[in-house]
This record gives sequence, C-alpha cells and structure tokens, in this order.
Amino acid sequence: MNDVAEKVSTWARMCPWTSMVGLARTVLAAGTLLTLLATDQRVLLSPLADGTVPPVCTGAARAGLWCLVPDDQRWLAVFVSVAVLVVVIAGWRPRFTGLPHWWVVWSFTTAVTLQDGGDQVAAVITLLLLPVTLTDPRRWHWSRGPALAESALPGWPWLVARMARVLLLVQVAAIYLHSAIAKLGVAEWADGTALWYWLRNPQFGAAGWLSPLTDRLIMAPAAVTLLTWGAIALEFLLGAALFMRPFPRRVLLVAGLGLHASIMATMGLVSFFCSMAAALILYLTPVGQELDESWPARLVTWLRAQHSSAIGEKSRNLLPETTG
Repeated sequence: MNDVAEKVSTWARMCPWTSMVGLARTVLAAGTLLTLLATDQRVLLSPLADGTVPPVCTGAARAGLWCLVPDDQRWLAVFVSVAVLVVVIAGWRPRFTGLPHWWVVWSFTTAVTLQDGGDQVAAVITLLLLPVTLTDPRRWHWSRGPALAESALPGWPWLVARMARVLLLVQVAAIYLHSAIAKLGVAEWADGTALWYWLRNPQFGAAGWLSPLTDRLIMAPAAVTLLTWGAIALEFLLGAALFMRPFPRRVLLVAGLGLHASIMATMGLVSFFCSMAAALILYLTPVGQELDESWPARLVTWLRAQHSSAIGEKSRNLLPETTG
C-alpha cells in the first residue's frame, strides 16, 4: 500500500507545464498555419456536393470565426487565424493563447470544406489541452516548468492540468486503437493489399517523384503485405503504449513519427503529420520531461561537445612546438 501511495504522490507531483508541451503546441499550430497559408480561400470554401457554399452557419457553428466575419470579407478569418497561430507557435503566454488556439482550429473544422483527419485531431487536442494552458503560469511555453518543493503539495491548478494530461493520453491511445481495429473490418486491409490501392490512387497516391520507388515496392506481394499489415501492427502497438514502460514508448515515438512522415511524403498530408506528431509527443514522452532532457537534445549536446573537442585538438596541433 505504501508503494502505491508513493507512486501516486510521484505522479501527482510531475509538472504538467513543460517545454515538451510547448513543442507539441507549436507543431500543432504550424499544421493549421501551413494549410491556411498554402491554400487559396476559395479552395478552402469549395461548394459542397449538394451545391451549398460553406461556411454553413447553423447551430454551434455560428460562433465560429468564419461565420462571424462578413461574407465578402472572409480574408479577415484567415488574418485573425494566422495572427493567433503565429503567437501560439512563438510560445507567448499559453494561459492567454490556449483558448484562442482552440477556437481558431475548431472554427476551421466547422467551416472549411477541404479538411482531413488531422484537422479534427488538432481540434480535439487543443480542447483537451485547455485545462493545461489555462493554468500554465509561464510567460513562454519554451521555459522549464515550475518545480514543487519537497514539503509542498500540488495545488488545484496543478492537479487539474495533470488530469487533463491523463485524458489526453487516453484520447490518443483510442485514436490509434480505433484506427487499427477499423482497418481489420476492411477486406483490402485484412488481406494485405490496401496500400497497393492507396499508393496507386491518382488523387491520394504517392507523389510523382516518389512513385517509381513505391510502385516497385508494391509490385512485390511480400512487400505490400508487410507494409500493409505492418501499419496495422504499429497502430495497435501505439494504442497499447499507454501501458508500456518508458523505453518501448521512446522506440514507438520514433516509429510513429516515421509512419506519419512516410504518409506525408507519399500523400502530401503535411497538416495531418503535424497533428499526429504533436499527439505522439504529448502521448509518448514522459510527463514532466523537458526538451533539454529528451534524447534529441542530449544528442545535439553530445555532437556539440564532439565538435568543440575536435576544434580544440586541431588548434593544439597548429601551435608551434616549443623546445626547452
């Protein structure tokens, strides 16, 4: 019983406001920003199949940004969205930018015709992050989070933010488990041929520069089966990572980022990559971990040390030898 109480105490004392959370927020906002900057407004608001011209301002959607601006000034929605997202990316005052970030992303999903699952994931994550951002005491989300003194107890903002992080972990695990299980109900995924159809699809298939390589891969039955079933297996593992120890979670972080990077490279879904990369960072990095404690940061520090050592050795070799 004492061991359980100690683990609960340790869990509760982990800081929920870290620079790693800041990195995830920056990546998340960058995905929406890139979509807005790279896509013409008329394309974003393309008519629906029934001829309806979005945004459809009914129900809760009437509170969305795109429904609040005049019909002939939709550029204002883009301008406000870009301004908010730039501030979020910079990391200034998470307490003030968390709610506007969610509103901008949610407004985008309720108004824009052309969107993908990544935009919906971004709306969900920014909503679940609200208890974290609204209680964040930092000036910049790149700063290290505050630490509790040994004798201090976490206050209610601390515990609210920690519980929000737990809900976020469960949500991301559910996304991957649902995706994996749903694929098993599709004949092409179950028999290992789905990627053959996806990668040769003229609309969603591999980019022209990459198609020679992907075509060669998917023409081999063993390769296409391995890639198709491998994607399902990885999604199952990512869903189960909620119950894994730190080391396999770090391995799955690299594998998950690789999976979504390959989807981005083949299908061009940049915003989807940003949303899922942010989700994986929040999901698979330990709560309380700072950027300077992560393995990429340690790798950069080690490389810098090696570079400095090499420069110092080179300088010593250039010095003239002295004789007694």
